[in-house]
Amino acid sequence: MPRDSSTSLGMTSRLRQLIARGVVALPGVPNASMARQVERAGFEAVYISGAGLANCTAGLPDVGLLTLNEVATLAGFIAHAVKIPAIVDADTGFGGAENVGRTIYELERAGLAGCHLEDQEFPKRCGHLAGKRLVETEEMAAKIQAAVEAKRERDFLVIARTDSRALENFDGAVQRSNAYVAAGADAIFPEALQTKEEFRDFAREVKVPLLANMTEFGKSPLLNVRELGELGYRMVIFPQSAFRVAMRTTGEFFRALKEAGSAEGWLDRMQTRKELYETLGYDPTGESWPGYGAPAEQKTSNSESFRG
Repeated sequence: MPRDSSTSLGMTSRLRQLIARGVVALPGVPNASMARQVERAGFEAVYISGAGLANCTAGLPDVGLLTLNEVATLAGFIAHAVKIPAIVDADTGFGGAENVGRTIYELERAGLAGCHLEDQEFPKRCGHLAGKRLVETEEMAAKIQAAVEAKRERDFLVIARTDSRALENFDGAVQRSNAYVAAGADAIFPEALQTKEEFRDFAREVKVPLLANMTEFGKSPLLNVRELGELGYRMVIFPQSAFRVAMRTTGEFFRALKEAGSAEGWLDRMQTRKELYETLGYDPTGESWPGYGAPAEQKTSNSESFRG
């Protein structure tokens, strides 16, 4: 169930306000339950990892195997579950410039506050792996222009990600990013910068809000949010951190369960039933239930057809 336009508009405006005020940390999540935990922990925005959706939901590697409809549906569940802005990894836009217009339409309709699009060829690869291939700068700029023109909500954040540091070096990443800004990108995501000094110098060369990716086990140094804010970044994502912790822990649990034949020894490491219900906003007595989506008086039908 898509958010009504007033609710979605509120999220896009809220995200703009947050990054105008200072640096924003966005923990990455692969599902709505984790997004609720992010919100309850006090974060002001959440990131929806494309790798997380593929790995966690479909058990697939991050090579662009999910479709637009799948990503929009899964991201929509997350956006509806929380009252903080959510941005999503939209990979290469699910096709050419015309497809990117449809992508923006579907992500806005699903309640997202923004997305990032990358300049890799399809099939894409994780930004910290070898073997990436880039599209021409002009092709990516055309995608960004199409994304901006397709927006129905002025404040929806179109973030251009460039993977060119690995293939065209630092100067190439700067040149491409400024071309994407000229095409209308609201923000830039330079993937896989390799030193703190590169993060600093990039911020000096590209004059729009910047997103830093603090993924573990990659090419970038792990800087903290405060440091990155001081360097000039306005968004910091931790795309797979929670998923990695969860996978490590569940792997240990399954091995212990197989050996012991009982989960009793793990009770002190489990989220309790009460804690789960609190996270979900669920009253098991049945006396109150918030339902799904906007209150009835806010719900509006959206018969507007796609304008590509």
